[in-house]
Amino acid sequence: MGGVDVGTTSNKRAMNADLNMVPFIDLLMVTITFLLLTAVWVTNSRLEVNAQVPGQAGCGEACAAETALVLHVHLQEDGFGLTWKQGPTVVSEVKIQKQEVQVGSDSMTAIRYPGLAETIQSEWKRAGAHRDVSDRKVDQAVLHTENGTPFREVVAALDAISSARREMSLPNGNRQLVAAFSTTFASR
Repeated sequence: MGGVDVGTTSNKRAMNADLNMVPFIDLLMVTITFLLLTAVWVTNSRLEVNAQVPGQAGCGEACAAETALVLHVHLQEDGFGLTWKQGPTVVSEVKIQKQEVQVGSDSMTAIRYPGLAETIQSEWKRAGAHRDVSDRKVDQAVLHTENGTPFREVVAALDAISSARREMSLPNGNRQLVAAFSTTFASR
């Protein structure tokens, strides 16, 4: 126990007081425990990211040798650039003009890029890696845009990428049309 002695005078009662230190120590231990647990959980919730978009899940350094063919779609002001890359190597490149089609009523007008959708479908048929019906994987596509690109243009480009379809055999034996690409979004 801690104590405080302030001295005594002859006519007055004693001014000694004992302070119970146990509650203060308990509070200190709970606070330290809380801070340590918080620090541990903050470091566990971090995401490891790198410049290789998209990354392969759970692969680590073992899969660095096998690089897949990835379609990069660059959304620009005047058109689109479609680039097939295998790692840092450019395999092929196609440029197309932007052709918007307005869809919907006046209050809720959306846009579509049918020329982009057709070009992506033909590019996938020409160079896509996962075309067999029994192949359960899909090709990768990365949509690159500027930071100030309007949202409706980004959605229209994502819709054009996802419109490329292929037939896939399901585990139950049925066949179904699925998106040919798994799309990643990148903005600069």
